[in-house]
Amino acid sequence: MHKPHIPLEELEHKAEACRACPLYEGRTNLVFGVGDPHARVMIIGEAPGKNEDLQGEPFVGAAGKYLNELLGYAGLTRDKVYIANVLKCRPPGNRNPRPEEIEVCTPFLREQTRTIDPVFIVTLGNFSTRFILKTDQGITGLHGRVQQAGHFKVFPVFHPAAALYDRSKQDLMKEDFTKLGQLLQAASAHADSDVDTSTQD
Repeated sequence: MHKPHIPLEELEHKAEACRACPLYEGRTNLVFGVGDPHARVMIIGEAPGKNEDLQGEPFVGAAGKYLNELLGYAGLTRDKVYIANVLKCRPPGNRNPRPEEIEVCTPFLREQTRTIDPVFIVTLGNFSTRFILKTDQGITGLHGRVQQAGHFKVFPVFHPAAALYDRSKQDLMKEDFTKLGQLLQAASAHADSDVDTSTQD
């Protein structure tokens, strides 16, 4: 028997009250996640940065603006996806998340994913990709190729911030998000054909 999904609002309240690791002490705001709770695409980054911590929303700085542009290549807008991070509080100095922080924080991400139940999970960069896929393989070899994690389709891409620093990645990002749009169209067509078949006598 499946356990019931936890409403996102309830999950956010639980994350707000979390004191399981010291990161809560230094945060300005919890950065829980934002977007369509019924999104077909869930985007997962690493952890909040300075701008995200100040505004309480993921991907609001330069990388966020670039992500909005990339979504357009997939035929998506920010309000049609759901964006979250592996960690909900900003690590000091934007350092990498520590194993003990991941251990106590990721149950929130798992429940978010269960509740939203997206068609595709898009992982941004090495960190979230390795965490979601439980792999040591780097993003360079994985980007733009659909992977499977449980019953979820995972589509790894470079982190937008990395592409801003290294412009050679920008054409690859454009190609990957264009491919994501094509995959979504194909998934929709497949779902529509399943419905048509199921309604025939």
